[in-house]
Amino acid sequence: MSGSLYRMESSMRDVISLRGLEVFAHHGVFDHERAEGQTFVVDVEVEYDASAPAQSDEVAETLDYGVLASRIHEAVAGNPVNLLETLCQRVISTVLEFHQALATTVTIHKPHAPMEVSVADASVTMRRERGA
Repeated sequence: MSGSLYRMESSMRDVISLRGLEVFAHHGVFDHERAEGQTFVVDVEVEYDASAPAQSDEVAETLDYGVLASRIHEAVAGNPVNLLETLCQRVISTVLEFHQALATTVTIHKPHAPMEVSVADASVTMRRERGA
């Protein structure tokens, strides 16, 4: 096993998760959504290799989830877009700027989406891998 007690299988990934990141923003297709804004909720999973930081116990070697959360917040709070899909792609691009990120799954929740029927939540989930 070449000097390591554990070996990471090619299909196995370590995951950092952020759940329930709330961001007030002005996204949506309707004028009132753009004018008044609303709270969006973001869930993110980032696949990475945690072997080195787990051994060294050094934050400099890991994907700092505090910095990650701040960057995601900035991305969601940024320029308004019409679609959750567009916003999801923006967050994915932000996450993949971190060199440690191998893949990410992003869910954007719009709990107060304007609809004619009552729903508890409306969301879009997208997953992308680095280089794919």
